[in-house]
Amino acid sequence: MKRRKFIASLGWLTAGWALSPVVSAAKTIAPLEKKIKGTVLAKGKGLKDVVVSDGFSVVQTDRAGKYELELHPNAVAVFVSTPAGYAFNHEKGLSRHYRLVQDITKRRGIDFELEPLTVDDTNHQFIIWADPQVKSVKDVNRMMAESVPDVQKFVQAANGALLHGITVGDIVWDNHSLFPSYNAAVEKMGIPFFQCIGNHDMDYNKGGDNVSDDTFQQHYGPTWYSFNRGKVHYVVLDDVRYLGKDREYDGYISEEQLEWLQKDLALVPHDNLVIVCLHIPVHNDVKNNDALYAILKGRNVHIMSGHTHYHRNVIKHDIFEHNHGTVCGAWWTGPICGDGTPSGYGVYSVKGTELSWYYQSTGKEAGHQVSMHVQDNDAATKKLQVNVWNYDPAWKVECWVDGVKHDALKQERGFDALAVALYEGPQLPKPRGFAEPKKTDHLFNAVIPATAKQVKVVATDRFGQVYSSEYNA
Repeated sequence: MKRRKFIASLGWLTAGWALSPVVSAAKTIAPLEKKIKGTVLAKGKGLKDVVVSDGFSVVQTDRAGKYELELHPNAVAVFVSTPAGYAFNHEKGLSRHYRLVQDITKRRGIDFELEPLTVDDTNHQFIIWADPQVKSVKDVNRMMAESVPDVQKFVQAANGALLHGITVGDIVWDNHSLFPSYNAAVEKMGIPFFQCIGNHDMDYNKGGDNVSDDTFQQHYGPTWYSFNRGKVHYVVLDDVRYLGKDREYDGYISEEQLEWLQKDLALVPHDNLVIVCLHIPVHNDVKNNDALYAILKGRNVHIMSGHTHYHRNVIKHDIFEHNHGTVCGAWWTGPICGDGTPSGYGVYSVKGTELSWYYQSTGKEAGHQVSMHVQDNDAATKKLQVNVWNYDPAWKVECWVDGVKHDALKQERGFDALAVALYEGPQLPKPRGFAEPKKTDHLFNAVIPATAKQVKVVATDRFGQVYSSEYNA
């Protein structure tokens, strides 16, 4: 997280969160030598009201498509917030919506060329990859053999629909030489991908937080930015603060980002859907999460996070956070995360400003949303455990035993039985024995007769989609 010395007063930021005015490019007044100038074009014609930023200033193009901004001394890049109706600029799938400051040799004529979409983008889809976290060639091989083909299958089934992907951090596991392997995976998946930084994507022991993102930025550009598709405004943030010592960090969103975000959102219609993407979950692990919630208050917002290697849906301050199960599961040691969620990724569908979703388990059909485990309890009974990993309070989970409704199924916090079998104990899993089962609240338990021959569980999500799983003795 680029958290260099912040020279601007933040009194306004903490006192009521009043929106500061955003000055248009045409009215920005600053010494000429400090300014960046350019044009945003499509088919040779300037585009009006396109947002351009350096992560500090936020300006809009004038009627001729021209912009002008004063480059902040701590800016890493100048980027365009791709407007609705235009394709995402990318290089073999990797988003290239920016110019790194280090590559800017002149202050005038920093132009961005956009390509109009040939279809309406009001309805579209996106996927969320959390924690591919490859550390070795063996991990890469599994990602390429299992995860990538699953996305390719999904993309093919979409039959040309508008799709993009966002990876919410921990692209690699401290081994930055594997960034190119992830890049190759993105290219093979065949859709544009945006990247968030995770704690394992940072440079360690180079100094403080101000230099911990250097390698990531060389591959993927700025660590906070925005873009648009249809009536959705996407925001990528960096909520990993490096504490200056090997692998020590905390969840924190810098004041620079918060001020930028307030300026950025001031130019977004209030009724648009806002998707915020970052690595560390906001609801319980970002120290200054109240500051972010204050900026987002009153908007239709979904937060996409990773980091935990389990799956959880949380609603806090009327904001829905999706804390995703991981692409790598329990660090590439088995087919599930520590809470029993299968390795996989989130799939999201946008219709206007409405969002629907499901969790895609790697190698499974989309309808695989429930797992069931039955084990002996005593001579007269068995224990039934149901895991509904994408559960939220709007779901309904029901059970039938030998054709009779069984109303004793109760939601309880605990350990998934398969996760215990695969990961519990110092010798498991191999070769990464630190991957232990994790408690979760998306488990449903019941005691059933030992004589039961058939158990059927039906789970209905908030969108009315019905999923089932059966056990036959």
